[in-house]
Amino acid sequence: MALTEYQAKRNFRITPEPKGSGKKQRAPELSFVVQKHQASHLHYDFRLEWKGVLLSWAIPKGPSLDPSVKRLAMAVEDHPLEYGGFEGVIPEGQYGGGTVMVWDRGTWQSEDPDVDTALKNGELKFVLHGSKLKGSWVLVRTKGFGTSKRSAWLLIKHKDKYASPQDITVKSRSAVSKRSMAGIATAFGGDVAKAAESDPK
Repeated sequence: MALTEYQAKRNFRITPEPKGSGKKQRAPELSFVVQKHQASHLHYDFRLEWKGVLLSWAIPKGPSLDPSVKRLAMAVEDHPLEYGGFEGVIPEGQYGGGTVMVWDRGTWQSEDPDVDTALKNGELKFVLHGSKLKGSWVLVRTKGFGTSKRSAWLLIKHKDKYASPQDITVKSRSAVSKRSMAGIATAFGGDVAKAAESDPK
């Protein structure tokens, strides 16, 4: 796990995204973050802190609290821990250009004693302690999606007291600023009309 791919894709003289110090933060608990990202297409970036980076997956439709719903989660490059606090606008023309919201954040705990082996075997069970996402979940690697070279996973909610048929993505305010996507775009000089497309009507 390294930040080489992450840094190679970005021009840090232009984008406000953090380059990443590479230093491991010594917090007592592991963090997670979900960022709502209106780029060329709306998606949600799901990130779990592990060994000094944020393991990352792009979820096109966002997470679901319904255990019968399996959400596609495409693995993407590791991100720096500092990215967990990034909310703002990536300039158009840059990789991932568009508005980014910290949609949810908190801490996570693995239900597997050996996280590395669980990831290698393609099935990681964990518990989330967020403001929107809580309880037991699993990431399961699947056979793939289209012609992408990235590994495809499924994010699935386990049956527990936090499971629900409710569409959690309608909760559309930032977990840190309480802004809407349009509000974030306005605050950071982004494309307000484009950002507003992902706000509930």
